[in-house]
Amino acid sequence: MNVLETDRLCLRQMDTGDAPFMLGLLNEPSFIQNIGDRGVRTIEGARQYIVNGAIASYQQHGFGLYMVELKGTGVPIGICGLVKRPFLPDADVGFAFLPQFWSQGYAMESAFAVMDYARDQLGLGRVVAIVSPGNEPSIKLLRKLGLEFERMIETHAPGDQAALFTPAAGRS
Repeated sequence: MNVLETDRLCLRQMDTGDAPFMLGLLNEPSFIQNIGDRGVRTIEGARQYIVNGAIASYQQHGFGLYMVELKGTGVPIGICGLVKRPFLPDADVGFAFLPQFWSQGYAMESAFAVMDYARDQLGLGRVVAIVSPGNEPSIKLLRKLGLEFERMIETHAPGDQAALFTPAAGRS
């Protein structure tokens, strides 16, 4: 089911049939370095990751991470959407793309669409983001989305820190 469309992309809810793609994405060295090792090493593990993550989020929050596909071909290139993390009061915009689709504007196009959707369709007053401090390409994109560095926060485990980006002054 398509949730959003842009000029070049379709964003749709994930399902367990996306497990092969997710297995590849989750094990990309860039994903592990910038987002983290999710420990998913099998197709079945990827199915469970989708069920317990994206699908559970759709049911619980009405949003989640979406599969990003090229319009017209349906080729999956990444994920983009909203995550409700237990350590953040607001929804968090997140994205990850296969390296061969970097530097083509797909992350920006999908993230802008997700931010508009969060505001206009979901009525979320504020969306934030977290990012690994050294992930300059993602930080650059977050700034284009109108988010700015607020502070470092502790995330999943003690000592695991990320940079929190929040709406710039005058934006929500």
